[in-house]
Amino acid sequence: MTDSPEKTTRKPRKTAGPKAQAPLKRRALRWAGRIAGGIAAAFGVLILLFSFLPPPINLYQLGETARLGGIEKDWVPMEEIAPVMARSAVAAEDANFCLHWGFDMAAIREAVAEGSNRGASTISQQMVKNVFLWHGRSWLRKALEGLLTPVVETVWTKRRILEVYLNVAEFGEGVFGVQAAAQHHFGVDARDLTATQAARLAAVLPDPKGRSASNPSNFVRSRTRAILSGAETIAADGRAGCFQE
Repeated sequence: MTDSPEKTTRKPRKTAGPKAQAPLKRRALRWAGRIAGGIAAAFGVLILLFSFLPPPINLYQLGETARLGGIEKDWVPMEEIAPVMARSAVAAEDANFCLHWGFDMAAIREAVAEGSNRGASTISQQMVKNVFLWHGRSWLRKALEGLLTPVVETVWTKRRILEVYLNVAEFGEGVFGVQAAAQHHFGVDARDLTATQAARLAAVLPDPKGRSASNPSNFVRSRTRAILSGAETIAADGRAGCFQE
């Protein structure tokens, strides 16, 4: 008579209960907090550095360099940019630049009422996107832009914001900054731009690949006339006071 093999019964695996899962959640939250804190600290350092140092090449410029095989880019301080160029850019892109804290609420309300975002993005927002973030539509980028813009407005002067904007904005395919644009389109330095040349450069800002300052379409010519008038208006009514010396 042989002994029959004993039947072994498997014990059911214990599943992690709420008490066991709690430390994991806390650990994940701690890591998420550290990552968010690190990103915030990095942005803070860059904002402080770029308040007095020229920003290096940005993500969009890197992409265009790879696509085109090179870009035109030349940094100049505000003192070497014709004052009429600064006024033209503000008149074209953000006439209330000196009056708001980074967001033009009146323009935003108007854009919402019209069902578009055209004209709602301020020079401060555009500069933040160009220097610190990336191009393209995404909720993440818009959220970061919304967080960083008031910080930049607090740390930087309006004159510095406009100076950086004019040095990183695209004025033609692969042409970045007003000095490179002045040379590319008119063969002059940024300090020597005439009122009409400055207005033409400002007219191409919303669509630098589709418009040309040196070979202007009828639309660009019409837009140039409007910008010339707008630049004179903001000079007369004081809306250029925050960036003019």
